[in-house]
Amino acid sequence: QVQLAESGGGSVQAGGSLRLSCVSSGYTIRYYRMGWFRHAPGKEREGVASIGTDGSTLNYDDSVKGRFTISRDNVANTHYLQMDRLKPEDTAVYYCAASSGTPMPLNPTQYKYWGQGTQVTVSS
Repeated sequence: QVQLAESGGGSVQAGGSLRLSCVSSGYTIRYYRMGWFRHAPGKEREGVASIGTDGSTLNYDDSVKGRFTISRDNVANTHYLQMDRLKPEDTAVYYCAASSGTPMPLNPTQYKYWGQGTQVTVSS
């Protein structure tokens, strides 16, 4: 049974940091592109960051470039999102996901497996 479990969300003041983790089970992430997405109230789910199978290909939404860093540990079957200099507009439910391959790494429709989400709230 495939499962993805996010952790690390919470509440933080603007300028603070959080580190999200996503532990996968029931499959091996080694063969999957892994991503992070977010869904804020009144908005569509959007891609935040994506990382290729060997960690060498990284993609970020313009709104988080220079502030967020995606990484992965294939041995631990886990990927991460380090979020620094957080802003109130980063407030959302954050989801991790896995894709078997896509030319559109930040498009949520390209992802097969999904976690349940973790809330991130940034106050001003």
